[in-house]
Amino acid sequence: MTAVIRTGGKQYSVNKDDIIIVEKLPEEQGKTITFSDVLMITEGEKTLVGTPYIENASVTAEVIEQSRSKKIIVFKKKRRQNYRRTMGHRQLQTKLKIIDIATSSSKKVVQKVVTEEEKKVVKKVTKKVEADSVKKPVKKATAPKKVTTKKVSSSTKDVKKK
Repeated sequence: MTAVIRTGGKQYSVNKDDIIIVEKLPEEQGKTITFSDVLMITEGEKTLVGTPYIENASVTAEVIEQSRSKKIIVFKKKRRQNYRRTMGHRQLQTKLKIIDIATSSSKKVVQKVVTEEEKKVVKKVTKKVEADSVKKPVKKATAPKKVTTKKVSSSTKDVKKK
């Protein structure tokens, strides 16, 4: 059984007895943590996907160790200024062992039994919808042609000077 959980702003794909390293959690070593933010569970070929989380599903893990990650070097520099600064950072992290992946067995899928009368009503409604949805093409009316007349212009060249 595989589950996808969300913790520390990240998503982790976990199986039973996996050991994962996550962002620091406030629990002490040896305590158990239950994650209710389960996004997806896969069991064989059956898959449950949450919207966004699966209701009544949880993943239980045990805190193995609280530690710090490898040092990350932060180097700042400004060219031609003789400015160089080196700093380091170690992120706090928690090592977890997945104990159990649980889904709610009380959630059963109930299929509605459709009666013959409901089937008839559905058929009538679909026939009406199909009849309404079929539209006949509309003939476009042709616009009457415009009659163009030539403009009479008086040219100044034809006028004689007197």
